Amino acid sequence: MEQKSEIEITQFKGGAVVAFRSASLCDVEQLCMISKEIDGYVGAKMPRRLVVDFDGVKFFSSQVLGILLQLRSRLIKYGGLVVISGINPQLYRVFKITNLEKIFEFYPDRQSAVVANNSES
Repeated sequence: MEQKSEIEITQFKGGAVVAFRSASLCDVEQLCMISKEIDGYVGAKMPRRLVVDFDGVKFFSSQVLGILLQLRSRLIKYGGLVVISGINPQLYRVFKITNLEKIFEFYPDRQSAVVANNSES
């Protein structure tokens, strides 16, 4: 039985958007699958800009921060960038508390993150 992906990846010129299908990102197995899927995409496509869209996500475990840092490290190696969109204020506080808001760019929604990419090109 084929398992449905926990994420949706859509491409745009110069990059891609990763959107989560779940409001809660805390299951270790679920997060391992998400990490592998994103990693496979990044390895194959090498996007210059990866928008991680948290619209609809209400809760995530600290493992999600690890996945984001790993992605950032991987993309930086070839000049890529990870940006975050649609994150709710409570989840943004986690980035602030851990000082990670200083290393990621944040956008209010997916569209503004994609448009920012096009204006920087």
